[in-house]
Amino acid sequence: MSQAGIKLASSKRLVVKIGSSILVDEKLGQIRRDWLEALTGDVARLHRDGCEVVLVSSGAIRLGRTYLKLPSGPLKLEESQAAAATGQIQLAHAYQESLARHGITVAQVLLTLDDSEERRRYLNARQTMGTLLGLGAIPVINENDTVATDEIRFGDNDRLGARVAEMISADTLVLLSDIDGLYTGDPRSDSSAKHIPEIREITPEIEAMAGTAASEMSNGGMVTKLMAGRIAMAAGCRMVIANGRTVGALGAVIDGKARCSWFLPEASPLSARKKWIKGSLKTAGFLVVDDGAVRALSAGKSLLPAGVTAIDGEFKRGDVVDVKDKKGRVLARGLVAYAAEDARRIAGRKSAEIEKLLGFRGRDEMVHRDDLVVE
Repeated sequence: MSQAGIKLASSKRLVVKIGSSILVDEKLGQIRRDWLEALTGDVARLHRDGCEVVLVSSGAIRLGRTYLKLPSGPLKLEESQAAAATGQIQLAHAYQESLARHGITVAQVLLTLDDSEERRRYLNARQTMGTLLGLGAIPVINENDTVATDEIRFGDNDRLGARVAEMISADTLVLLSDIDGLYTGDPRSDSSAKHIPEIREITPEIEAMAGTAASEMSNGGMVTKLMAGRIAMAAGCRMVIANGRTVGALGAVIDGKARCSWFLPEASPLSARKKWIKGSLKTAGFLVVDDGAVRALSAGKSLLPAGVTAIDGEFKRGDVVDVKDKKGRVLARGLVAYAAEDARRIAGRKSAEIEKLLGFRGRDEMVHRDDLVVE
């Protein structure tokens, strides 16, 4: 097995982005069933081996276009929205039916760009997907094109795939597309263009190599794939671009038999996330903790409400707060799971009492260890 194959097979949390041009038969406007069955078989293999998988799938607009009998060529915004609404049902059903043969539950999640950028919505989406993965389900994600306020843009799902990978702290993002990676030029018009198997930094020279979209359905082109690579690498997530047109394409990447381009970051997903928490954000308040919590934090554990003795600041859920000992020394910084008002009500209490005190069942932790950077 090649080095690239080992990287993918060892992934613990994997996002696979599937382009319209490989999922949908361009002439018939219908799902390529043999291709989908092979994909879900490969996904099931990863799932059995303990890898958590998220699918980011294009195709709704193209499928809806067929069912609504819309003409070829550019669509008006309202036509794109109508096609997305119709096609999304077909898309979700196809994944549900195919993965059910492997005993795997599918969950549909529709996101907008705002969901990945507005903090509260980001946290809600992240927690929902994390819960689904913990329950053994496979989220199938697409952009919520039916409520788009701007004209639907080309290549959104390349970036959406990267945003999702960033959101859930995935270690690998696979872009299955209609090209087998990055070249020094456009291989369709430049016979001397050379394939680049490994990229460790997206430089201006690398950006200059990006080509254009190959078909009406392959809207993103290499430009948006490099944008996705930049997002993923900044989050400590490696990314691979592989040709997904052939049946069994994902399996070929898993087995290291596919020609592809790997984008390799320096940091791991968790270290990149914690670096961001520690250095990029201002704190909105602080939590004072008892000696037991100090010991728990030093042992790498989460901060529970029972260990919190005082709270300062008017923060909201998802804001960054400092964690201090009773002498005022800053011990850690993290993303708090409760707004200040709720945090004060559960401070010093056991996690089992949260629902009774607040009227809803939130997280057991005041600050989860994955969202905590100990000084």
